[in-house]
Amino acid sequence: MLSFPDIVGTLGVAFVLSAFFGLQAGRFDPQGWGYLCLNLGGASAILVSLLFHFNFASFLIELAWIGISLFGIARRLLTRRRPSAPRQRRSP
Repeated sequence: MLSFPDIVGTLGVAFVLSAFFGLQAGRFDPQGWGYLCLNLGGASAILVSLLFHFNFASFLIELAWIGISLFGIARRLLTRRRPSAPRQRRSP
């Protein structure tokens, strides 16, 4: 049976791989909330599992993954979309 850290880490891997696959399959926008949150949640879960079974290189990559995800989220929050031009109705 898997231990708690292994379950959390495995869920984290599933989140990160789902985000990557979804992006490659064209289902995610790289600046979209789903992609950003899956990456942040996945990397965070993997980091939690590493607190129980430490590996320095893995710890560094997860810290970087979290930092980049937070950067993307902050950028998304701070970037304001320009108002789009009003849509014109097409005649049938």
